[in-house]
Amino acid sequence: MSLSTQSELALITGKPTVTIPGPSWPQAGDLEVAWMEGVVRSGQWSWYGPHEREFSTEFANFCGAKYCMLMSNGTVTIQCALQGVGVKPGDEVIVPGLTWCATAQAAFDIGANVVLVDIDPETYCIDPKAIEAAITEKTKAIVPVHLYGCMCDMDAIMDIARRYNLKVVEDVAHQHGGIWRLTTPEGTVNKVAGAIGDAGSFSFQQSKVLTCGEGGAVICSDDEIHNVIHSLKHVGWLPDRATPGNHYGHNYRGTELQAVLLRGGLRRLPEHLPKREAAAFYLAAELEKMNGPLRAAKRDPRVVRQSYYAMTMHFDINKAGGLTRDQYAKALWAEGYPFGGTYWPVYQAPLLNLYDWTSPIPYRDPKTVQNYAELHLPVTERVCNEEGVCLSHTHLLGSQEYLEQLVAAVWKVNDRLDEIKAYFDKQ
Repeated sequence: MSLSTQSELALITGKPTVTIPGPSWPQAGDLEVAWMEGVVRSGQWSWYGPHEREFSTEFANFCGAKYCMLMSNGTVTIQCALQGVGVKPGDEVIVPGLTWCATAQAAFDIGANVVLVDIDPETYCIDPKAIEAAITEKTKAIVPVHLYGCMCDMDAIMDIARRYNLKVVEDVAHQHGGIWRLTTPEGTVNKVAGAIGDAGSFSFQQSKVLTCGEGGAVICSDDEIHNVIHSLKHVGWLPDRATPGNHYGHNYRGTELQAVLLRGGLRRLPEHLPKREAAAFYLAAELEKMNGPLRAAKRDPRVVRQSYYAMTMHFDINKAGGLTRDQYAKALWAEGYPFGGTYWPVYQAPLLNLYDWTSPIPYRDPKTVQNYAELHLPVTERVCNEEGVCLSHTHLLGSQEYLEQLVAAVWKVNDRLDEIKAYFDKQ
């Protein structure tokens, strides 16, 4: 039974189905405003002020980690996390072929060689079988990226890491607050994303579910990893901020202004997480009823709590009446449904010319690095070019009426696939 209410497609002559504006993002409140005024008047805008100290404690506790270090952005956090676990120039780091290109750039920028591998066709996260097949004597670390609205198979990844003596640095830019039920040799335990591996890297860029505009953090529970990362972040000082760490220190510090926004956002996160999760359950169930070209990614039963940077979905060309994903997307966009694609394959990203003179790749021994120009990861490319679909987390905070309008928009498009196909055939 269709729920569509408009007789004409908005793509052609009709009116959009979705008339309620989507939720705005980012969000802030009076508390942040008051705190921010206090920071501005205090003159202590950086150098590990009281808000940074409080946020570091609060976020470490939220994640179940011993340490949290606030930094300037979510790219340098991956760099420092990799160096913190011992990655050195010439080491190999395994990274999924589908992720934001900064995941790979961070490893390149510390002298590591990135080995890109294929992804799981259901979750779009790194495929553990591809990880194991890529391991060599030079492999030092794995970077599982919890992508969009799914988590990596951390049981399989941690098992591989144990068997091959590898380090695990989780990229948690999309998974603030997600919880995985991990099976270990000692038993089963619920672990927050980022606290499963040796270190976790978070981004707080403006689109993220916890944001301060730009920013990032690394969490860990190992004292030595903490010391190295803190020294790298804080111009060479160890955590007591009085003792040199004898490392090649950088300035990757966060600021009090960032910490204020993050402390406010962290107070809203426990409310937002279940609201997004409930909305995703509702949309997934409605899409399943339709049995149309669009469906939600299946949720792994080991996910205890799913955080959503975006809702991960699949477009099935075999159910689309001859439409491509992009044609289907245009019809949904016209109805007001904010349908989005995925990132590019890392090795094809137009923002990341791996063979330009500004890249480290041309200055590496070609015998030691992957041939990215000829790399072909079939699942990654199919997902990016034909199948992958995302719905931003902001829409999952919408009212029930807004969500119902999104569902009605999909029903309307699915009911008129032949009409849409005829429209594009005439273009």
